[in-house]
Amino acid sequence: MSEETKDNILESFVRAANKYDFELDISLLVNGAIVTGTLISASNYFEALSESFKDGSDVAQQLGDMLTESGEAAGSDNSSEVHYIHLKDTGIYCGDNKPTPSKGKIIWRGKLQEVDSFFLGKISETKSKSSSSASSNSKNS
Repeated sequence: MSEETKDNILESFVRAANKYDFELDISLLVNGAIVTGTLISASNYFEALSESFKDGSDVAQQLGDMLTESGEAAGSDNSSEVHYIHLKDTGIYCGDNKPTPSKGKIIWRGKLQEVDSFFLGKISETKSKSSSSASSNSKNS
């Protein structure tokens, strides 16, 4: 795929995130799956990723340190080329009504040129239990 396959508007959002720590709720269509979350900078992505290795073995800690350095390098990189998009609090919908994975704080990295389309806003899972208990409480009042 050529560089022209990247959406210029989406690329501008990613550049703003990387340069100014700009965050934006966004949903992406990627190869038939919907990836939804909050756009973050590459340096924030690497920082969050490195945290997951900090309490592990010596090898895990070395990986964490390497990821921290990658995040610092990404934060200082002023090149105009943007190849990846990073999200936090991510959910991935593949045709079912529940995101995969459905639990935990998920960070995600994807190729910008693989994004087919996007819309602003994040898909959030509805909590039917709380709404049904709220409606049953209002009937009892």
